Amino acid sequence: MGKSLMATGVFARASFRWFYLGRTISLLGSGMTPIALAFAILQTRGGQQLLGYIMAAEILPNIVMLLLGGSVADRYRRDRLIQFANVGAGCVQAGIAAIVLTGSNPYGIFPLAVLNGIIGAFAAPATEGIVPELVDRKDIQRANAYLNTSRSLSKIIGPAVAGILVATVGGGWGIAFDASSFLMAALCLTRLRIPSHPAPAHDSLTDQMRAGWDYFVRRPWIWSITLAFTVLNPIQMGAWRVLGPILAEHTFGAADWGLVLSLQAAGALAASFGGLRRQSTRPLRTTMLSTVVVGLPMVILGFEFPLPYLGIAAVLAGAGSAMAGIAWTTSLQQGIPKDKRSRVMAFDDFGSFVAIPLGLVLVMPTADWLGFTTVEIVGGLMWMIVALLPLASRNVRNMTVGDIQAEAESSDVCLG
Repeated sequence: MGKSLMATGVFARASFRWFYLGRTISLLGSGMTPIALAFAILQTRGGQQLLGYIMAAEILPNIVMLLLGGSVADRYRRDRLIQFANVGAGCVQAGIAAIVLTGSNPYGIFPLAVLNGIIGAFAAPATEGIVPELVDRKDIQRANAYLNTSRSLSKIIGPAVAGILVATVGGGWGIAFDASSFLMAALCLTRLRIPSHPAPAHDSLTDQMRAGWDYFVRRPWIWSITLAFTVLNPIQMGAWRVLGPILAEHTFGAADWGLVLSLQAAGALAASFGGLRRQSTRPLRTTMLSTVVVGLPMVILGFEFPLPYLGIAAVLAGAGSAMAGIAWTTSLQQGIPKDKRSRVMAFDDFGSFVAIPLGLVLVMPTADWLGFTTVEIVGGLMWMIVALLPLASRNVRNMTVGDIQAEAESSDVCLG
C-alpha cells in the first residue's frame, strides 16, 4: 500500500539518501567525542584549564577560516569539498584517539584540534549550502528535520555510550569510533551527485566574500539574529560545555552527565519529528522564542536542583534548540540565492561563533572568582534575556515564509 519512505518525498532522490546516510554515520561518531574527550582531559593534571584551551584551539581557526570556506563552497563543487573534509576529519580524530588511548602528553591534541577547526570551516558552509540542491524547494524543511533527527539520535546514543566507555575502558575508544565514522561517511558521499555545478567564477575570492558581506548586512532579519548568537554561543560553550562537566564531575558523575545530554537530545528528537509535520508561518519568531528555553538547564544546574529537574529542563532545551535550528537553517536556505548561499551562511556562522573562544578562555577564571554555580546561573539568565532581544525587530516578529522565499528571487530586495 503506497510507496516506501525511501521512494517518496525528500528520499526520492538517491543523492539525498546517500548524503543522509553519510551524515547520520558521521554524526553518530561525533556524538561520542564531547563526553569522551572532556572527561579524558579532566583526568589529566591541570585538566580543568586545559579543556577550555583545547576547545578554543579548535574553534578559533574554524572562525578565522569560515569566510574563506564559504566562498570556496560557492565557487567549487560542494559534494567534493564535503568528501575531502570527512577524510581529513577521520584522520585527525584517529590521531586524537591515539593520544588518549596511549596516555601520551595531552598537549599533542592542540595541533590536531587546530586542524579539526580548519577542516570544519570548509565542511560546514558546503554542508549547509548543498541541501537545497539535493531536494525540491518545498521539501527543504523536511530534509532539515530529517537531518536534525539524525543529529538528535546521535546525541542520545553518543553521550550515553561515551559515558559508559569513560567509566569502563576509557573514552579514547569513543574518539576512535568517531574517526572511523568520518571515513565511512566519506565512502557514502562518493555516491553523491548534485544536479548542477557552480559556474566558473571570474571574481576573486576576496570579491566573492565582499559580495556575500554586502548581501548579509543589507538584510536585518539575518544579521540581527546572528548578532544575538554572537553573545549566546560563548555563554553556552563556557557555562554548559566547560562548567557543565566540571559541576557534574563533583556531583552526579560522568555517566549521569551523559544521561542529561541524552535527554536533551531526546527533546530535540521529538521536536525534529514535529518539524516533519508542521512548518511555522513565522519561522524567525519561532527561532528566537524556541531559543529562550535553551538557557533553562544552565539555571537548574547552577542552583543544584536534583537530577530529575535537570533532566526535564534538558528535554525542553533540546526541543527548543531543534525547533530553532530547523526554522533558522530552512529560512537561510530558502532566503539566500544559490550562488551566495554558502558565503552568507558562513557570515552567519562567523558572527555566531566569533566570541566563543573568549567565552571558553574566560569562563574558568570567572568561575574561580565568582563561583562555579554563580556563573552557571547568571549565564542561563543572560541567555534567556539576549534570546528575546531580536524580537524587538518587526522583521523578526512578523516575517513570513513567503517573505523569506522572496529574498532569494531578487538580491536587490532589502527588508529594512
